[in-house]
Order: sequence, then C-alpha cells, then structure tokens
Amino acid sequence: MVQSIDGSMLARMIVHASASLNAEKQKINELNVFPVPDGDTGTNMSLTIGTAAGELQQKKPTTVGKTASINASAMLRGARGNSGVILSLIFRGFSKALKDKETMDGIDLADGLNAGVIAAYRAVMKPAEGTVLTVSRLAGDRAGRAAEENTAIEYVLESAILQAEEALAETINQNPVLKKAGVVDAGGMGFVVILKGMLDELRGVPMPQGEDAAPAEQKEKADFSALGDEEITFTYDTVFIVRRTSDRPLEEFRAYLNSIGDSLVIGESDEEFKVHVHTDIPGEALTEAAKYGTLELAKIENMRTQAEELAAGKQAQSTDDLDAVEEELENSQQENAAPEKRYGFVAVAAGDGLAKVFQDLGVDGVISGGQTMNPSTEDILRQIRKTPAEVVYVLPNNKNIIMAAQQCVDLVEDKQVVVLQAKTVPQGISAMIAVDPDQEPEDNTAAMEEAMGLVTTMEVTYAARDSEFDGNSIHAGDYLALVDNQLFGTEKGLDVILDKLAQEANRREGEFINIFYGEGVEEADAEAALARFQAICPEAEITLLRGGQPVYHYLISVE
Repeated sequence: MVQSIDGSMLARMIVHASASLNAEKQKINELNVFPVPDGDTGTNMSLTIGTAAGELQQKKPTTVGKTASINASAMLRGARGNSGVILSLIFRGFSKALKDKETMDGIDLADGLNAGVIAAYRAVMKPAEGTVLTVSRLAGDRAGRAAEENTAIEYVLESAILQAEEALAETINQNPVLKKAGVVDAGGMGFVVILKGMLDELRGVPMPQGEDAAPAEQKEKADFSALGDEEITFTYDTVFIVRRTSDRPLEEFRAYLNSIGDSLVIGESDEEFKVHVHTDIPGEALTEAAKYGTLELAKIENMRTQAEELAAGKQAQSTDDLDAVEEELENSQQENAAPEKRYGFVAVAAGDGLAKVFQDLGVDGVISGGQTMNPSTEDILRQIRKTPAEVVYVLPNNKNIIMAAQQCVDLVEDKQVVVLQAKTVPQGISAMIAVDPDQEPEDNTAAMEEAMGLVTTMEVTYAARDSEFDGNSIHAGDYLALVDNQLFGTEKGLDVILDKLAQEANRREGEFINIFYGEGVEEADAEAALARFQAICPEAEITLLRGGQPVYHYLISVE
C-alpha cells in the first residue's frame, strides 16, 4: 500500500489520467443527452487535462506543490466548455490546498479534493445535483473519512473512486433528463475516469496507448543513446510553428504529413499551429505548410547523426536554443495591448461570414469557435489582451463557452473585462447593435443585455446520435430545429422544418428576420429558404446573409 507520493509521481498520475480520459472520450461524448453536434463533454475535458499533461511532461516538477500549481495553471488556460472549466476549478482548489507541499499522503489528497469541490461549487451559479459536482463532492467526502481510517494515499484514492462510482450510478436518478435517456452524467463519468487513471499509475498499470490515447511521456530531448540505427524509421526530427493566414482546415495537411513520416503531433490555436513529425523530407513538409500560413520557427534534428555521436560519447549538435525563442514569442503574445480607446469587443463565431458581420459592427477580434470546437480560456484571454481598450466586452455566443470566458475576468490586468451572457450568435449581433460609445460601461452593459433579450434565435442542424429527448425519438442524421437553445422539432426533410420555423417566426410577429446560411449550403438553396420565409412572413423585413458556419445549416434571428 503506497503511503505517500512526491511531485514526480503526481505529475505521472495526471499524465496517465489524461491518457485514460482521451481513450474514453468518445464513450463519454455519447453520454451527452442532447443530440446536437455540440462541443461534447469528453472532448472538452480531455483537451483541458491534456494541456496540463503536456506542460507537466515538459517541466518535470519534483514537489507536489509545484506539480499541482503547474497543473492548475495549465488547466485554467486550456479549459474548454463548461465541463472543462469545472474540472479546472476542481484542480485549482486542489492546488491551493497543496501549496508548498513536498509530498502528499492520504490526508493531503482528501484535503485537496475537498478544497477543489468547494472552489467549483463557489464558481457555479446554480449547482445542480446529478452532475460532476455531485460526484466530486461525494468522492471528497469519502476521501476525508478514509483518511481518518488509513493515511495511505492509495487507500484514500481507492476509497474516493469507489464512492465516485456509486455517485455516478446514482446521477441517472437525480437528473430527470438523464433518467429519461437512461444514461449517467457525462462530466461525472469523466471525473471517475481521471481518478481511476491516477490510481492506475500509482499501481503501475500500463498507460493506455494507441490513436485514442494520449502520447506516452514526452522528453525534452530524445534519448538517442537508447536507439539503434535500425530503430530510426525516418531521419529528421522536425518541429515548426506556422502563423495562420487563412482559416483553411488542417485535415489535408495532416494526411500529407502522415504519408511522409510518423510520430505526428499537431497542436493548433486560432492564430498558429505547431507541428512535430519524423520525416526524411523536412523541406517538403515546410513547403506544404506554407500553404496554410507564414513559417515562424523551425527545428530540424538528424536523429541518425545524433545517435552516432552519442554512441561515440560526443555531444550531439542541436538547435534546442530555438525553444527559448519560441518561449519568448509566446510570452510576448501575452502582453496587454496599451489602451487606445475606451471600449473594445471580442466575439466568438465560426464561419467567415459571421466573423465579417461582427467585424463590421466594430468587434476588434473574432475567435473562431462555437459548436464542436469550443475555444479555451487561453484562446479568449489572448484576444482580450490584444484588444487596445480600457473596457473589453466578450461575446461568447454559445452557452458552453460562457464559463471559459468568465475565467478571464481575473486574469487580465489594466483592463476591465465584461463577459455578456450571449448564448447565440444572433444575441451577440443584437448586443453589438445596441452599443453606444458615449455611454458609461454599466449603461452599455444594460443596453446590450436588453437587446439580447429581445431576439429569438432559431437554428437548423442535424442529429449527431440516436436519442430520446422530450418524448421525441431522434435518429442520427435527422434535421433538428432549435429555438432559443430548446428543441423545437425534428424532420427528415429540411424544407418541412424551415416552413415550421417560418410559421413560428410569424406567430411571434417578427418584424426583422436575418437568415445566415452555413458552409455547404448552396446559394440557390439559401435563396429558396428566403422565399419560404417571405411567403409565410409577408410583413417582416427579411435579410439573407452567408454565415459560413459549420454544423448549422441555418442560423436565424427574429426580432
């Protein structure tokens, strides 16, 4: 029975937990009750803890306090979606309880878990039972009692997991929506997977491997002395950073790199992407990358030469000093832009058409994101810092992004950050129209919030999975209509569902209707949708605009 651990072991436990969660993320995604292809829980939680795992692998802390601090900071910056933010809050409280600790036993673990639960509950406006909050709270309670029985960290963690599993099973009875669907809470499941992954590392259970698991522990430098020449499939270890100049997706580039090498990892944000690949033709990889943006940094190392030099007892040539340049670049991006005006605006939207609408309304920075690709707290924070204003309004335009945006409020110095509760793109657009640059911040905030309340948002998408929802039997591929984020109806035919939405807009006596059509919708089809609304809502002023948004065929605002 393991009594206590140091920081190195805690870091390995978190990395293992990240790998476990990544391996299970699709199963967790499938627990999401709402069938809309949204930023799913498993993906958001995996990306959040994955940020921390990557940083811990690089920094290799040795004390528990330092490990917990690095983990909490990275998870906060990498938090995506509500589930990811709550997870980061739990580990932030965990970190505060373990500050300055060299090692951790079962008592410390229990204290950390319970401090994390308190931090998460404080941050959630209306905590509901049958969620990850419930599962984590009951796990923390059991950990505290277990620590009184036996102070061994292994015993306390195992006890917490057993209680967490019981609590997870009970979520199906605590939440009416979950009960109807016959599933447990997705966030709670993710938390259980994390705890079990940590215990597996403590007990020496192998880490999940393969495409669905996080990569094995990364080293700051490859251990070439442990490699024989025959084990090096490709010669050049190639790392480079590209500053994006277009929104072109990276799928084709990823496929190309996989065709010319292996060990491929691509990390991307809205503004740049970083590539690691082993290949024999690094020059061609860089040439292909130029189609997506401007090359900023590159590091190419000959693994065969390094292996030979290390085998001969020599010091291998390296370009590791480039890492310092990269760090300097990243730090410079975090500096606050000096205020040049009173008000600035940051909006989240997916699709170049929607981005242009926000820019035309005066938004300083548009973060590409929304359904299926929730931006992280760090993505939002970076854009806030770049906005040269005293007061920066943030328009999340998605209910699953609001919490991530709210975490930025206390992270920015010399700027006042106001996060509006914009849950849809039409709400965000209406808020921007209501801005008066001559008004005081509190008056502008009130006007923007009032404008958001006057708009009805209609959305047309498709079902990502089979499900039963609100008495409706929904099949994957069905067209779904949402009105103000609530399921309005499902149909096999797109025209039928558009007619029903137009009738609803007419019933609500909409005077101004904007129809944004998404990527993949032909202009002729969009014109036909416009004609349907014009026929059914003859008194309304209706505008058709190309939004270019993914996933959602149409976004419709009704005022």
